[in-house]
Amino acid sequence: MTYRLAIFVIFLAAMFAAAPARAQAGAGPDGIWLTQAGDAKVRVSKCGGGICGVVVWLRDPIDPATGKPQVDDKNPNPALARRRVIGLPLFSGMRPAGPNKWSGQIYNADDGKTYASHISVAGPATLRVEGCVGGLCGGEDWSRASQ
Repeated sequence: MTYRLAIFVIFLAAMFAAAPARAQAGAGPDGIWLTQAGDAKVRVSKCGGGICGVVVWLRDPIDPATGKPQVDDKNPNPALARRRVIGLPLFSGMRPAGPNKWSGQIYNADDGKTYASHISVAGPATLRVEGCVGGLCGGEDWSRASQ
């Protein structure tokens, strides 16, 4: 009887250990993600063989200085500096780089610059977003958000 109980316990342990791996493997990047700071939501979707990310929500959508919608005013290109932040594409050239991983570039509206980037699904509710300049890299975890 103890032998059967031991086999059953091992079976249950294996099932519980495998569940997070299956959940992570099945969770893709598609959906809406809240940035780590909680100040923006980004819609991530498949596009052109990779993934795209577009700002769909801002905590503060109105610029207090102008009373108008936030614009990409840190962009060094004057024509692009007038575009609204809501609707702004953040990812470019994000191509598959492994299971649940993509590499490309990410635009940072806070400084108007584009950086080399790596994105990975770190769990069903976590998207790891990393950017690099030179040899220095940093990153943050985005949380899956409601619509």
